[in-house]
Amino acid sequence: MKMKKYVAATMPEAMKAIRNELGEEAVILSSKVVYSKGFIGMFKKKSIEVLAGIDTIEPPVHTPDYPVFKQEPDVNHASEIKKELEDLKKMVKSIQRPQLEQQYPEEFQILINHLKQQELAEELITSMSDELFVHEINRDSINIEEQIELTKDYIYNLLKDLPFGGISYERKFINVLGPTGVGKTTTIAKMAARAVLEKKKKVGFITTDTYRIAAIEQLKTYAGLLQAPIEIVYSPKDFQQAVEKFESLDLVFIDTAGRNYKEMKFVEDLQKLIDFKSNTETYLVLSSTSKETDMSVIIEQFVDFPIEKLIFTKIDETNSIGSIINLMVKYNKGLAYYTDGQEVPEDIVEASLEELLDLLLKGIHYERSS
Repeated sequence: MKMKKYVAATMPEAMKAIRNELGEEAVILSSKVVYSKGFIGMFKKKSIEVLAGIDTIEPPVHTPDYPVFKQEPDVNHASEIKKELEDLKKMVKSIQRPQLEQQYPEEFQILINHLKQQELAEELITSMSDELFVHEINRDSINIEEQIELTKDYIYNLLKDLPFGGISYERKFINVLGPTGVGKTTTIAKMAARAVLEKKKKVGFITTDTYRIAAIEQLKTYAGLLQAPIEIVYSPKDFQQAVEKFESLDLVFIDTAGRNYKEMKFVEDLQKLIDFKSNTETYLVLSSTSKETDMSVIIEQFVDFPIEKLIFTKIDETNSIGSIINLMVKYNKGLAYYTDGQEVPEDIVEASLEELLDLLLKGIHYERSS
């Protein structure tokens, strides 16, 4: 491999020099920010130092004065060269990438810092920044407004095939799952109230949360306000009887027990109690204030459930929504609603991809002017 070090004022300048000398097949082995010594320790100049390389295979040199004889290829030698190249590529991939602040031009830092504050996954920020970098090489520079639009396009393409929006009104039973403390019962009340007030649907409630008296009383209060029947079930037989009682209703909201679903036992109990196959839509409610690792564990515990879309609560209690996008990308799940307060039915928003992108990039213009 031919390797060479390049020093330039910006990453785009370094990339242009690499492409001009080594060609399009060159790879970046490492990059870092360096500073010149300056005058008596002052006026230091910032530069980008990049180590680049390219695989080279020297062609055989033939003297024209002598005849050239064909020679059978050395299979073993060719295999050894191929193995060495593969090992070299693996070594290059294993080199730790520098910090995001050092990888990309300074004009990207406003956007990168904003996305980091939003807790968007670093691999997504890196991939998106690579896309921006390609555009900058082709156009010399892109301003912050263009960076925002390109970022929206990038994330839009990641999520565009996932389902967005609330209940479809095509199925009767709405299963709402979620761990304790995420505001699941209040979220159900908001969904049901919207169905009654906006769609004029006749609704009912089934609750399996027999562990918390407060949760039952809370749902009874909402059911009373909506003049909707409610059934409390303790067993699969109770559940089936409740389904038969509600035969004439348009929609039945099923409030499942809020338990610690990191424990598989509670997930299995839920599978035994509720029929998730017949005429149902199933949603998983998570709190946007929870740790992303904890939410990942919950989603993985429900991997065998027919969950197409997630609901995120308490979005008004956090300054970052990157975890929502991270989880949607990681688990290929859509987004139904997010809630932003306790008022019923006002504080619930039916999700759309465009509004989610606006929410992610909200406020970045103010950072720019500060």
